[in-house]
Amino acid sequence: MGPFGSQIRHKGIPDEPALLAAAAENPGGSVAEIDPTYLDDPNGYVPPEAIRGAWLVDSSGKLTGEYQENPRHGVPQDDFSRLTDPDHWLGWLGDDPATAVRKGIEESLRAQVADAVLEWVKILETPRFLTGGRRHPQDEQLMVVTRAALAAPFALSVRTTQYGRSILLGVFSWAAVNLSTPEVRKDRYWFDLGVGLEWAGEQLQQRIYEVDGPRS
Repeated sequence: MGPFGSQIRHKGIPDEPALLAAAAENPGGSVAEIDPTYLDDPNGYVPPEAIRGAWLVDSSGKLTGEYQENPRHGVPQDDFSRLTDPDHWLGWLGDDPATAVRKGIEESLRAQVADAVLEWVKILETPRFLTGGRRHPQDEQLMVVTRAALAAPFALSVRTTQYGRSILLGVFSWAAVNLSTPEVRKDRYWFDLGVGLEWAGEQLQQRIYEVDGPRS
């Protein structure tokens, strides 16, 4: 079985120096064929759908001539499964947390470039979640949630008139306070490029309290 779990077919060995060199560096593995239609930089993040298939490589680093097509090849799609899969309360994001986070990311992009269009976004790791609250006045075993936050690592594709398509990596953070009194609820987004979840998670510890300030 090859890397995509689909049928392998024989295509012959192409005479492409770059492909042969990549095979030599991956003995016993495979070399992906990238579809440039959906990318701005093939050396950057590559969404799974942008891989046409893979050439299989033998143990000596030579192409076998066998090729496995990627059944997922096509237009990249949103993937929020790592946001919604965890057993964590997301009620503060509404009935559709994925749509809410997507809208927040798009608003962050348009705050920088007004005509930005978010083509797709993928949450790459389980986000960091924070919640805070106070004891329920009638039942000390219950907690009233008053503030919540998340930091979600992403890869996304955005298109603008001036810059064309760009694929960006970073962490989107969102904090909300006064959740028990919706009429005075405050929310704030942070859109950090080129950072990791560890850094963003540490920042979230402070950011969840910054929302109370006048900049909110």
